[in-house]
Amino acid sequence: MTALFDTLFNGLAIGSVLMLAALGLAVVFGLMGVINMAHGELMMLGAYTTFVVQNLLKSGPLEALFPIYILISIPIAFLVSGLVGLLLEKTVIRRLYGRPLETLLATWGVSLILQQFVRSVSTAFFLSLLAAVALGLLAPRFTPAAWWRQRWTPLLKAGSWILALIVGISLGSALGNQRALDQPWFSARNLDVTAPEWLRGSIDLGGVTMPTARLFILALTALALVGVNWFLQKSAWGIRIRAVTQNRSMSSCLGIPTETVDALTFFVGSGLAGIAGVAVSLLGSVGPNLGGNYIVLAFMVVVLGGLGKLWGTVVAAFVLGIVDYVIGSGSLLLLWPSMPAALNGVISFFATTSMAKVLVFVLIMVFLQFRPAGMFPQKGRMVEA
Repeated sequence: MTALFDTLFNGLAIGSVLMLAALGLAVVFGLMGVINMAHGELMMLGAYTTFVVQNLLKSGPLEALFPIYILISIPIAFLVSGLVGLLLEKTVIRRLYGRPLETLLATWGVSLILQQFVRSVSTAFFLSLLAAVALGLLAPRFTPAAWWRQRWTPLLKAGSWILALIVGISLGSALGNQRALDQPWFSARNLDVTAPEWLRGSIDLGGVTMPTARLFILALTALALVGVNWFLQKSAWGIRIRAVTQNRSMSSCLGIPTETVDALTFFVGSGLAGIAGVAVSLLGSVGPNLGGNYIVLAFMVVVLGGLGKLWGTVVAAFVLGIVDYVIGSGSLLLLWPSMPAALNGVISFFATTSMAKVLVFVLIMVFLQFRPAGMFPQKGRMVEA
């Protein structure tokens, strides 16, 4: 019985991480139908934000706040990832709505850019990038308004950004000569986030050892789920998001600002990815490839649960977490020691982390053959439209 509870707890802990990772996708992909391949990199930014907050509070005038740095990291990671997601929506996604293949390719390119960004970013690089973006955004304000009403306005816009890029590269080259400004902030190596002391122990309950960090992630997942559910069901903007999801044209006719709703949806979904990054940083090292370990399973959770179904995402995440742990850890051999020899051999073959994921994907594909809309499919006339 103890082995059973231990298996369930570890499966729920894995499922809670999957659910945090998939919660933002459930908002962006489930509600808006946008395939954001950069979602994993938004998680990565949340994890790096946790690392930065940890280092800032280790010493100095704010050292007294270090024991609760993980709690401080949560809203900051939400804002950082949310603002990056908002920028992504404003610059890339907004022009690709209704074109899933182009969206997939564009966001995949963004994910590669973000990975390389954290590998090579330095003070000189950041200042030059900031200068280029500021110049590109401010150029129209210092250009005669009559110019923007001409036929060649697109060329003028492109020219302003090309000029901003040239200025940014020139500034970066000049600052790069200063060794202190040219040192990478993170580099390509993995970095460790040290959990505060109150998250390093464990609690024994009925013979089951429950690490405090995993209990914290379970609690964080529950709070995030309650918050998202309240936001979508009770808040004014959440109701607008659901209205635009169901019928964009009618919502626009009724005065709902659909573009603002799109931007807000991306901000919230990306911010949730940042919170997932905070949780993931407690389980292992932080690196540029962190997001790639979760993005595929997160998509599987959303599809398996049913597009646009928040509670479907919850059930699918915990089911996948438990199944993945039971298969990958070989716990089934302990729970059923007298299983037939042939079945024992099959279970032993898949009792590794990589092979367990292979079997999980096979089971998902078989399940979707019978229920292609997921566990909790959408109902109503809009499904048929």
